Amino acid sequence: MIYDFAIIGGGIVGLSTAIALQKKYPQRKIILIEKESKCAAHQTGHNSGVIHSGIYYKPDSYKAKLTTKGNEELVKFCQEYNINHDVCGKLIVACKEKELPLLENLYQRGLENGIKVSKISKEEAQEIEPYLSCLAAIKVPTAGIVDYKQVAQKYAEIFTKNGGEIQLNTKIIDIKSDKKQQILISNDREIKTKFLINCGGLYSDKIAQMAGVNPKMKIIPFRGEYYELKPEKRHLVKHLIYPVPNPDFPFLGVHFTRLIDGNIHAGPNAVLSLKREGYKKTDFDWKEFTEIVTYEGLWKLISKYYAEGIEEIIRSFSKNAFVSSLQTLIPEIKADDIITSPAGVRAQALKSDGKMVEDFLIIPTENALHVCNAPSPAATASLEIGKAICQQLLIE
Repeated sequence: MIYDFAIIGGGIVGLSTAIALQKKYPQRKIILIEKESKCAAHQTGHNSGVIHSGIYYKPDSYKAKLTTKGNEELVKFCQEYNINHDVCGKLIVACKEKELPLLENLYQRGLENGIKVSKISKEEAQEIEPYLSCLAAIKVPTAGIVDYKQVAQKYAEIFTKNGGEIQLNTKIIDIKSDKKQQILISNDREIKTKFLINCGGLYSDKIAQMAGVNPKMKIIPFRGEYYELKPEKRHLVKHLIYPVPNPDFPFLGVHFTRLIDGNIHAGPNAVLSLKREGYKKTDFDWKEFTEIVTYEGLWKLISKYYAEGIEEIIRSFSKNAFVSSLQTLIPEIKADDIITSPAGVRAQALKSDGKMVEDFLIIPTENALHVCNAPSPAATASLEIGKAICQQLLIE
């Protein structure tokens, strides 16, 4: 059998692409290939569950457009299929005088991106979050929470119910390409397809290279380390609380997230992972570690952000340092109030010049398309990413 479309990667982006393809090409044969024994095993399954608003992203970028629209479409999807979610809103807060101009800039960006944001005072913020310490805040009413594993499971159910095929426990180890077809060589079979879509997440750059494409970037894995509040301390946080992002550092900073199950996550702390799927400090793969640390782009990134990086490393090994960061937002938090929570890994595309790929990166070729940078907020934007991929296919 020759498939019309083969999708590598059973995360939320691969699954959303599958249902978008199926809707556009209902008569075509589509297969989704996943190396694990279940879908959503990596970035999707370790996601903090935030339904992002799109406020942070450069106007007219993929992230801005697809996340803003994706937020709306995801909420509709959850309503239609009775998936537990809560559009609870979030606060982005300035805790220091020097952060107030940054808060204003972010507010203006939110307006540019068409988001119904509002500036509120310290007193108004504390009416929403009584234990919060801040000088001013932005209220983002469209942000929310959901379990993305449930969303991904529903995508998979829709895809298979409508005739799609999901092949689990199938790792692609090589790809042979010509103008007529792509031959995907796995650990136990060959899969032939007319068109390949690479949604490989943490291995998307490797899959692109197998297919003869130079993505001009490398996936660098960053582990997001979390704590969670003990049940008796969950009253300290009611919704989502984020600091104003540091413009000199490409991560959002330590924040509080209420999960759909009522748990409260505190984090993440972002540190380099020593393997692509390294969810624990002790996870290590010599080959992947060597590839990561010998990449010139990583050292250029480190040279630019070494001070912030040192702070992240200190927080990784010092609970007190982590708590100190949390106390900037919620002063009542004590070390005894939090316990370690499972980590996630972010697949961040990094160029050889040390610059992070800021936007979603989709690389089209004659009979393939490679999604080579789709970290957060890709889960929020997943339905719109799937549609955007379909729009790029020059197939009748």
